[in-house]
Amino acid sequence: MYLFEMAITVRLLSRNVNRAFCQSTAKCIVNSNSDTRESRDGAIKDWRVELYDTMKVLPNFISEKEEDILVREVDPYMKRLRYEFSHWDNAIHGYRETEWKKWSEDSSLILDRVRREAFPPETMHLSLVHILDLAPDGWIKPHIDSVRFCGGIIAGLSLLSDSVMRLAMEGHEKEHVACFLLPRRSLYIMSGVARYKYNHEILKSEESYFEGRHVPKGRRISIICRSEADPEVT
Repeated sequence: MYLFEMAITVRLLSRNVNRAFCQSTAKCIVNSNSDTRESRDGAIKDWRVELYDTMKVLPNFISEKEEDILVREVDPYMKRLRYEFSHWDNAIHGYRETEWKKWSEDSSLILDRVRREAFPPETMHLSLVHILDLAPDGWIKPHIDSVRFCGGIIAGLSLLSDSVMRLAMEGHEKEHVACFLLPRRSLYIMSGVARYKYNHEILKSEESYFEGRHVPKGRRISIICRSEADPEVT
């Protein structure tokens, strides 16, 4: 079950997309107190600017046909697994997962495009791709992915269902928190501050709200590419 600890990760088409915070039963509420801090160059920097610069969402990154290609490839294997409702570190509920290295030619082309978008040139990435299948009634609890297993960039395709990801700064979970809509067939890219300083979670369906609108979460498959762990960080 250690695979989940290695997993999950976004670029907005514009800062206005997903810019609004969740204010709903999901309790993604941002307080404006202490919103700024001194950056290294002496300029005042809003914490939200850092977050939205490093947590990016690209809607419609793949087509319906490409989604179908990926789902048809992984679904027969995933359906042979049973959903787990307990996790060794209590981080996830209602999931099944695996890792793949060998993909069909069509799927490989899609994943290569993900890597070109997410990873700067010369970035070393893991050859194993993480596949996480979340049940309709499953959810992912707040966590920061272990630096032992992956590096500073996590990029994930969201298949089969829309969902809402909530990020909260570690140690400031009530003050610095925001929600991001992950539409079906979108790509999220988590790096830098969002990767290392924010807990992230996928909200359960009954708590899944964005801009006051309920976003029901059905079965969700995420296909996740990650950069290699940085020896200096680990």
